[in-house]
Amino acid sequence: MTMDTRTHMTTTTVMSTEAALPPASLLQLIWLASPALPVGGFSYSEGLESAVDRAWVATEKEAANWLADQLHLTLARADLAVLAQAIPAWRHDDTTRLRELNDWVMQTRETHELRLQTVQMGRSLLEWLRNHDGIAPAQLQACAALEPSYPMAFALAAASTQAGVRDSVLAYAFGWAENMMQSAIKSVPLGQSAGQRILARLAAEIPAAVAHACALPDSERQAFSPMLAILSSQHETQYSRLFRS
Repeated sequence: MTMDTRTHMTTTTVMSTEAALPPASLLQLIWLASPALPVGGFSYSEGLESAVDRAWVATEKEAANWLADQLHLTLARADLAVLAQAIPAWRHDDTTRLRELNDWVMQTRETHELRLQTVQMGRSLLEWLRNHDGIAPAQLQACAALEPSYPMAFALAAASTQAGVRDSVLAYAFGWAENMMQSAIKSVPLGQSAGQRILARLAAEIPAAVAHACALPDSERQAFSPMLAILSSQHETQYSRLFRS
């Protein structure tokens, strides 16, 4: 095999892979993952600000380690795993399964702040979806009846595209990473370059977290993070704060 042939085959393979996701669906995922999406994700730190207040996170390295741990220990084993199950449930209009998944999310929010976050973001995303084409009115009504958590509303949005489950979960995880990186920049505080290095670290670890989440059966899904719950509870009465959680 000549070098030219190998190069041609490699290029063809890459182009075929890229063509697997229709451009419109790719752009929809990018849109859903954007921090500019008007759902209020920028206003939450998910306990990070409380950790900063206690000097547990005071440097770029500590912030990166904290968020990487949160990605693998909480997000991958809970919200990402729910999302991976909810997308096909929306595509099959399995309302019983959707209710079960949404109830699980709500029941595992261990503090008032964390519960308010997922409810507010879910409600905001549902309102945003009402103003966009591509989702049947009956599905919007079913979502409203759930009083959806954010993962469930995001799953509905992703299910309306032609994107696969893995790509959709990757988009959700990256959107979370961007918001949390911005929280670290503001609360530690850190510079923009430090923030980009943190985001690069998270981006490198997201694929493994998503693979783990997509493979989790219901019996292994969990949201056990006691220290995060304690920090979230303490944040409710923190003297000075920038974020809502």
